Amino acid sequence: MTHHAVAHPPLPPRPPDLTTVAAGIERTNELLTRVLAEVATTPSTHAIFVDAGYVYAAAGRLVAGTEDRRAFDLDAEGLIEAFIDKARMIFPDSRLLRVYWYDGARRRIHTAEQQSIAELPDVKVRLGNLNANNQQKGVDSLIRSDLESLARHRAISDAALIGGDEDLVSAVEAAQGYGARVHLWGIEAVTGRNQAEPLLWEVDSQRTFDLDFCKPYVSRRAVPEPYGEAAAHQAPAPSRDDVRFVGAQVAAQWLGSRGRDTLAELLPGHPYLPGAVDQELLVEAEALLGLSLRGHADLRRALRDGFWDHLGTQY
Repeated sequence: MTHHAVAHPPLPPRPPDLTTVAAGIERTNELLTRVLAEVATTPSTHAIFVDAGYVYAAAGRLVAGTEDRRAFDLDAEGLIEAFIDKARMIFPDSRLLRVYWYDGARRRIHTAEQQSIAELPDVKVRLGNLNANNQQKGVDSLIRSDLESLARHRAISDAALIGGDEDLVSAVEAAQGYGARVHLWGIEAVTGRNQAEPLLWEVDSQRTFDLDFCKPYVSRRAVPEPYGEAAAHQAPAPSRDDVRFVGAQVAAQWLGSRGRDTLAELLPGHPYLPGAVDQELLVEAEALLGLSLRGHADLRRALRDGFWDHLGTQY
């Protein structure tokens, strides 16, 4: 005789232990509280992305009346510091990650000017290629790659993009897709617009820098004089130590005339000076030296170093 097992109905599920449930909820709440507290105290971060080709063309056209780089000098260091200063005002509760400076170079080999820019603090130079017609190639893809990567890794919350090419639309969309806000900065156009409309439509905000903002950083090159005449008028450039001493001298004068509190307000911005203050320092130093430092980025850096050195001894 075959015996068949009798199937028993399944036992009803045991009611959950309320103590265990309550403990689990409490642990979850504690975890959420810690996460939210960490998010609340984590400072937001911004980066500045500069299409140098756009800046040279737009600023040259606006100030010097030409896009030909050979016809004017651009104080890239001063302009970068002005951009940093502007970002500090627009994003007061955010820290700067760095400035990305995108330019073209033959065989992607840095020029002397690009090398000096690359040596600046918080600046990363990224080079595309320069073809036979002096046109940049590959810069837009570099911008997209950096913007997308930084946004994907939550390294930035805001991006200030200085450019105008329609090809940058995909870079904006990629960054926004990861939650970053993209702010388009431009340089005033002499006529019409110098930024593509589709780019203007995609960004989160827009800002334009006018002639007064750009003028201190662009100077038209003088027509070359005959060699003998030029040599007669050209004063020898001072040494870095001489200029550094003048920077300290101006700082000492300002301490006496403007008061310690006024200069103490500059300390949190070290090593950068607000654009207006930097221009005042340059004008006063040039008066003391009796020559222009506009074409000498290394001497301007020495001037600021001397200024900060003196402040460092006083605070």
